[in-house]
Amino acid sequence: MIPSRGPTIITVRPVNKSGGINCCCCKCCTCLNLQFLKNEPGLLKIVQVLLGSFCQSLALNYGMGYSNDMGASFQSFLTAVAWCIMTTSLLLFCYVISEKTYSLVRQSLFETVFNSVASFSYLSSCSWLGYVVYIFLKPKYLVTPYFQAYPAMSAAYMVGGLVGIVHGYDAYKCYRYYKGYR
Repeated sequence: MIPSRGPTIITVRPVNKSGGINCCCCKCCTCLNLQFLKNEPGLLKIVQVLLGSFCQSLALNYGMGYSNDMGASFQSFLTAVAWCIMTTSLLLFCYVISEKTYSLVRQSLFETVFNSVASFSYLSSCSWLGYVVYIFLKPKYLVTPYFQAYPAMSAAYMVGGLVGIVHGYDAYKCYRYYKGYR
């Protein structure tokens, strides 16, 4: 006999109506939750989007010409970066638009699992890309003057590793929030 579990209780925390933009004599766009951008989860999301975009821009600008040399590791890196930026941007947008969304999604298991998988994706694809860049692009860098792909792709996988660590830290914070520790 399987023991039955009680009902799942979702708590909607009180919404702080202090959002919006202060104009000279009134408050505009009170539907925006701009306070979110000033706390730790908001700053983590901004860092994830900015650093992820930096990695993607380096990879697209300097790595596309050598994608055949780097093979599947380059494609894996771009895929990991693209889906993480897209999901993080969507979460950031939803959190800024609605404080209730932040309260409900943050206390669910979704963000913990997303950040854990994003961290693993970044760290694994960056380590694979780092190996391939070292093996295939470094020899070209040593013999070709002004060869920019090697330093750019090296920066891309190193910053990508940093973004993976930031996602891992965010996963830890989300898990603590999920468990109610704050």
